[in-house]
Amino acid sequence: MSDIKLDILSGVRENGKNMYAVEVDDQIFILDCGLMYPENELLGIDIVIPNLEYLEENANRIAGIFLTHGHADAIGALPYFVENHPVPVFGSELTVALAKIACENVPQAKKFNDFHIVDDQTEIDFGDVTVSFFKTTHSVPESLGIVIETDQGNIVYTGDFKFDQTATDGYQTDFGRIAEIGRQGVLAVLSDSTNAENPIEIENEKDVMDYIMDTFEYHNGRIVVSAHSSNLARIQQVLCAAYQNDRKVAMIGHDVEKIVQTAIKLDKLHLPADNIFVDVKEINDLKDNQIVILQTGRSGEPLKSLQKMALGRHRSVKLYQGDLVLITSTPSPARETNVARTRDMIFRSGATVKTVADDLNLSGHASRNDLQLMFNLLKPNYVIPVQGEYRQLDATKECALETGIESDHILMVNKGDVLQYAHGKFQPAPAIDASNTLIDGIGVGDIGNIVLRDRKLLAEDGIFIAVVTIDRKKRKIVDTPKLTSRGFVYVKTSRDLMTEARKIVTKVVQNNLDNKEFDWTHLKQDIRDQLNHFLYEQTKRHPVIMPVIMEINQTFPKKNYKKSKSHKG
Repeated sequence: MSDIKLDILSGVRENGKNMYAVEVDDQIFILDCGLMYPENELLGIDIVIPNLEYLEENANRIAGIFLTHGHADAIGALPYFVENHPVPVFGSELTVALAKIACENVPQAKKFNDFHIVDDQTEIDFGDVTVSFFKTTHSVPESLGIVIETDQGNIVYTGDFKFDQTATDGYQTDFGRIAEIGRQGVLAVLSDSTNAENPIEIENEKDVMDYIMDTFEYHNGRIVVSAHSSNLARIQQVLCAAYQNDRKVAMIGHDVEKIVQTAIKLDKLHLPADNIFVDVKEINDLKDNQIVILQTGRSGEPLKSLQKMALGRHRSVKLYQGDLVLITSTPSPARETNVARTRDMIFRSGATVKTVADDLNLSGHASRNDLQLMFNLLKPNYVIPVQGEYRQLDATKECALETGIESDHILMVNKGDVLQYAHGKFQPAPAIDASNTLIDGIGVGDIGNIVLRDRKLLAEDGIFIAVVTIDRKKRKIVDTPKLTSRGFVYVKTSRDLMTEARKIVTKVVQNNLDNKEFDWTHLKQDIRDQLNHFLYEQTKRHPVIMPVIMEINQTFPKKNYKKSKSHKG
């Protein structure tokens, strides 16, 4: 009997960053390799990826990385792993194409090309393990669920999915295949939990298409559509609605042209007309009722661009009276405040706003009924809720309980948990490090809690710099300390505060100079402590305090000057 472990590397009790691993004897099968876009408290951080240390240490055991779909939460961390560990990567044709684009954006991963295209008919034999796939419905074509077939039963990873009876070709779920997997015997299912709290049926894509079509038909001005660049289903609907209403489409956004051109080349995105697109520079040459501006981007980027348009700061588009902004994405709870602020800015510019999510129940993820249908088709022995915050995982647990699955067979996990299957049940095994890896610019993992703490302090309370020049041999301060404040207090209106702070710095430095055991580290820390206490007492703030100590030597060495001989010409 095989030794089986499930590693929860990331993607639970958080939104995004999906990554899990199934260990069968000496082989590791990685399920997705995603990233997460940071919330506001991660100041300056570009993206967050899982801690890859455990996989790097066991790279020689990795059979492959298996991708469910082409969104960043499933493929975004891939470049940061394969740049040093070129293991095989498997995914559908479109998913692999989008993964290649992700690798091209990271210089060190550009050369990686060990990709393998699979579909729902593919079975890959790894000896004691067979990996197969099944079609699912999501907001990007060719999404797949993954089946790890072992001698103990199937381990199923659903990936992002929902059920939509009106889904078109490329988006359809294979219900028969899912039922067949269930009849084979499912040991455990790792199930999408993102939308598990939603008790209302999700609108099918036909209804969304009709909504967008009606919006385009009854508006006579410009239409600015906000969408995620990887939501190809929504982009397809916008193109069709624009064509039906004699409008051209101008695209703006991060990687959108690469993604769209790739999807068109692979016949996953269909152009209703060859001349449907226009360059954004040409929009002023068209009448307002002839143009659609498609503003896309990664998470949060479309809203930032809309704000710039409303304020007149966008490099290409400025909103004005008569414009309609159509927000097609469903904002996460963490971004609801930002959406409200964006809507207000748009109305101030004279334009109007419609949010599809206000009128339709939108999601690319399974509702409660969808989850329960999936459980009834698969009939799993164990359910492991993944992909979501704790309340969403708990909602998935409730769904599973209602279908008759016993409570002790529904496992609530945390990042870093390892579940080992032994003696007919899953048991906790020693955990692994599953902390976040922060990426800022080209730096990977070089930003830690201390740096983030300092950034937070700088953002909230500013910085206070004390510059002192000393002569250590003569044990004296050469010049009056210079104090500078940025983001802390306005110096001109805080003269008394600065004067007193200068006295404190002078006293601390002189006391340290008078000490026979002079120590640079102690001097700087002493300045920080004394200033921190004083400044908090006066302002109730904790700025970042930066002492700068410069030392000079006032004994000048003698120079030898040689008299130069004069020569008569």
